[in-house]
Amino acid sequence: MGCQNHNQIKYFKENNHTHLNNYFNKNWAQNSLWDDGSAEVIQYNATRIIYKKVRKFTYTFITVSEIFNKEFNVKTDDYNRNDVFKIMKVNAFAAIETDNYPYHFLTSMFFLRDNPTILHKYTNSSQEWCGNTFKEYLIEGEKFNYTYHSYWDGEGNGSKQINADVLFEDQLYYTLRSLKFKNGLRFKAQVLESQISSKAKNNKVYAAQFLLSDETDSLRNINTWKITVNLEKDKTNTYYFSKTYPNNLLKAKTWDGKTLEIIKVSRYAYWK
Repeated sequence: MGCQNHNQIKYFKENNHTHLNNYFNKNWAQNSLWDDGSAEVIQYNATRIIYKKVRKFTYTFITVSEIFNKEFNVKTDDYNRNDVFKIMKVNAFAAIETDNYPYHFLTSMFFLRDNPTILHKYTNSSQEWCGNTFKEYLIEGEKFNYTYHSYWDGEGNGSKQINADVLFEDQLYYTLRSLKFKNGLRFKAQVLESQISSKAKNNKVYAAQFLLSDETDSLRNINTWKITVNLEKDKTNTYYFSKTYPNNLLKAKTWDGKTLEIIKVSRYAYWK
C-alpha cells in the first residue's frame, strides 16, 4: 500500500512539472558525489531587511541525500520497509541579530532525488521574542496540504490546499542548480512567494519568467551562469551559479533586499 501510494503521488508530481523537463536535468542529483556519506555545507554572507534596516548575518545551507519512508515522511531508520524512497534534503539556517532581539529561521526542503524540481515536503519555522511560527507543505496528489501554527492575529492555527504545479521561491537556490544551462534559455513557471517569515498567509503565486545568461564575475574572475527571475513588475531576483558541477550558488539578490555571497564550501558528516 505504501509503495503504491508513493508511486501515485510521484505520478501526479511528475505530471505537474512535465513542462519543466525541457529545462531541468532530472538526473542532476544522481551523481555519485551525493553517495559519499557527507553533507555539502555552504556558508554565505547574507543580508535581510528587518525593521527597515539591513541586517547582516551568516546563512548556512546544508544539502545531503537521505532515505525517507512514506508513512511518516521523515528520514527512515528501517531500510527494509516497503515504502522507502530517496530524497535530497536542503536545510537553510539563519540567526539574525536586530536592535531588540534575534530572529531564527530554519527552512527544510525535501526533494525527490530523481527530479530536483519536485518538492515533496517543505517546513519553515521562525522564532523570536514575539513568538513561534511553524509551516508545513506536504504533497498529496495534485495539491500541497498546507498547515500552519502562527502567533499572528488573524492566522493562528489553520490549513488549506494550494496547487502543486508551482516552484517555491525558496527552492530556487537548489533547483536552479539542475538547469540545462544554455545562454539565452527562457521559460515560464508558477512561483510561490518566499515562506521564510513568521507570517502564515503569504501565499501569493507569481507567473514568473526565467532568463539564463553567461556572465563574468569580476570579483572572482570566473564565468558564471546568471539566472534572472522576473516575478512581476518591479520584483526581480538574480542568482549566480558555478559553471562546474555541482553548480554551487555563488551569490543571489532578491527583490525585497535579501542577498547571499558565498564564503566557503565544505563536505562532512555534520551530525557526528
